[in-house]
Amino acid sequence: MQAIWDFFKNDRYAKHSGIELLEIGAGRAKARMTIADAHLNGVSLVHGGAIFTLADLVFAAASNSYGTVAVAINASIWFVKAAREGTLYAEGVETSRNPKLATYSIKVTDEAGETVALFEGMVYRKKDPIGPPARE
Repeated sequence: MQAIWDFFKNDRYAKHSGIELLEIGAGRAKARMTIADAHLNGVSLVHGGAIFTLADLVFAAASNSYGTVAVAINASIWFVKAAREGTLYAEGVETSRNPKLATYSIKVTDEAGETVALFEGMVYRKKDPIGPPARE
């Protein structure tokens, strides 16, 4: 599991977005994002892309948690409540897995535990092991 933690420490976009990975386990993950001014859109709500990015990191961590590369083939998100400030949390769980495909559900909540967004995604499970990230 340490290799997976090390792998996700190198996710530069998540780091740039202010997202912190909190937990990774078999088929599951949790993360948080403290809302900053850069996360807000033109009407001072958290931009949908910021919420998607938070959910997507949890999706990636959960689906790669078995130590082999999993790549997204589909993802959908439903925004159900606006957020303006505070911290958002995302928690993802595996809903199905076979040798080639797996599906995950991620719930994004605010500090009060209210649902902000629901995300579902499917991955293609490759046989390549998770290893050190490629560097140029």
